[in-house]
Amino acid sequence: MTRYILAFFLATSLHAEFTSEQQQVPMEQAPADAKAAKIVLIAGMPSNKPGQHEYFAGCALLMDWLKVVPGVAPVMVAEGWPKNEAVFDGARCVLLYMDGGDKHSFLEASRWAKMESLAKAGTGFVLLHQGVDCKPERAADFKAMFGAAFQSDIGCRGHWDVDFATIPTHPILNGVKPFPLLKDGWLYNLHFADKGVTHLLQCPMPDSSRKNEDAKAHSGRAETVAWNYERLDGGRSFGFTGCDLHANWAEANQRRLLLNGILWSAKLDVPANGVTSEATPEQIAKNWDRKIFAAKPKKAAETK
Repeated sequence: MTRYILAFFLATSLHAEFTSEQQQVPMEQAPADAKAAKIVLIAGMPSNKPGQHEYFAGCALLMDWLKVVPGVAPVMVAEGWPKNEAVFDGARCVLLYMDGGDKHSFLEASRWAKMESLAKAGTGFVLLHQGVDCKPERAADFKAMFGAAFQSDIGCRGHWDVDFATIPTHPILNGVKPFPLLKDGWLYNLHFADKGVTHLLQCPMPDSSRKNEDAKAHSGRAETVAWNYERLDGGRSFGFTGCDLHANWAEANQRRLLLNGILWSAKLDVPANGVTSEATPEQIAKNWDRKIFAAKPKKAAETK
């Protein structure tokens, strides 16, 4: 038992330690062009095992892809919240890619007040993966700001393959073709806002993942994992519960979905064929967090 307690302490104590590679990524730097649309990308603390919840690496990739979009200026933020909140000044969109539930980094009173002020100013929001998970007392706030909230009363989560066989018409889906995503982590059966939500990507979920009565009552139903939200304050929000498995950034349709969603949330024009991007294996292998718990090696019998 002592060994596990020590391991947990070491894992949590190293959260703020950037790798030498990550230290080369520019963080919280003001855009060179003050007229460009500022997109703030907030990466959460290190989490899970290598190759999952690579929040820093994912945001660094998004920053590189957004840099080549005309008129867009991405700004990278690490450790769940900026050191200097002036980074939010003039932001057209804020992306939040981090753990949720009790680990949320923006629910402390002064930070949430900042989020509310951004919403009132019309700033767009993009919420990825576990970020949609919140404490019950915050569910109404999340629905008002992001259009959805994951709650354990009806929500389900897990890892499996999905196939997006039908792609509806919406600017966020410009250029997105039917595509599968393998072994990603999903949250579904969310609580959605009563008005203003458009369900963008839906797919069947395995019945074995339906762990509560509400989910079981909808066996076979295609479940929403990507949505957009026209907020009552006039702003826009976009959410996607995938992005657990870092390897899936190699899928061009996932990249296009996220990049389109960022532009739409910022009230920028989305190209007719969507935002294009390139991702090499070398790029995807960069900027992973230093983590204590590595993947367990397979047993001899499993490698045959």
